[in-house]
Amino acid sequence: MSYIPYQIRSAYRDEWDDAMALAWKTFLKFEADIYTTEGVRNFEDFITDTTLHNMFVMGVYQMFVALDGKKIVGMITLRNSSHISLLFVDEGYHRKGIGRALIAYLQKYLLSEMGIGRVTVNAAPYGVDFYHKLGFRDLGPEEEKDGIKYTPMEFVL
Repeated sequence: MSYIPYQIRSAYRDEWDDAMALAWKTFLKFEADIYTTEGVRNFEDFITDTTLHNMFVMGVYQMFVALDGKKIVGMITLRNSSHISLLFVDEGYHRKGIGRALIAYLQKYLLSEMGIGRVTVNAAPYGVDFYHKLGFRDLGPEEEKDGIKYTPMEFVL
């Protein structure tokens, strides 16, 4: 992996709103146009859910961020110990290795801190090729639930 000039670390509690704003802005730009109105609404409901935020505060829903100085330029979240829930990189930072670095950071964390050797993701259509390039394999065909399209995938560490 090449060096990227960004810090990656666990997110602080006060970074939740900025990270979710990044997710929303990026979703609207790259994903929303292929989703139904129901899907867009359900995604927004998911990232603004107070229960999800409370799970983050309690440490049950983990988030890691990539920072350029103090600006969050990428984020990845983990639920159920080994499932990537959200992965977004600011549009201005695409194709700079941030998404790849976030995945690598998460994989190292899962192996060394959690003893977990497998990670799953329900990849959005925009992200399928990205995950394939990193070695994720499809667990089935594209699905749609509550207006959200995704391809279930896994990576064995």
